[in-house]
Amino acid sequence: MMFLLVSEERTPVTTLLVISIQLSRQNIQTFVDDQLSRGDEISESLVNAIEASAISVILFSEGYASSRWCLDKLVKILEGKKEYAQIVIPVFYRVDPSDVRNQMGSFGILFSKLEERLKVNTEKLQSWRNALKEAASLSSFHSLNMR
Repeated sequence: MMFLLVSEERTPVTTLLVISIQLSRQNIQTFVDDQLSRGDEISESLVNAIEASAISVILFSEGYASSRWCLDKLVKILEGKKEYAQIVIPVFYRVDPSDVRNQMGSFGILFSKLEERLKVNTEKLQSWRNALKEAASLSSFHSLNMR
């Protein structure tokens, strides 16, 4: 099974559908993070989906930086990578990997606004920064390099 993590705010539904359809054609079962029921306990449902996945695809977009939910899931995915040797594939959609890695540019501006808005503790903020840096340093795909 493959886990797809996206920020719904700025990622076109068509992009997600194309990825999902292409994977289904290869008989790869996908779990899209929006498949969780609103009544589900996010943490347990998410952990189960991540643990059941051999591969996680993270679709970074500009809006990703403004989603606490996505950042928390990113940390869990990277924990799964370390604990279960899962494959993590970052895809950068209209955002530069170095901006994600260093929280710079428009990605960094949105990340700073999230920090101000939530007044999160420094430990959580640092775990998000570390996860962004680690994920953006992995072998990846960049939308500007694809047709």
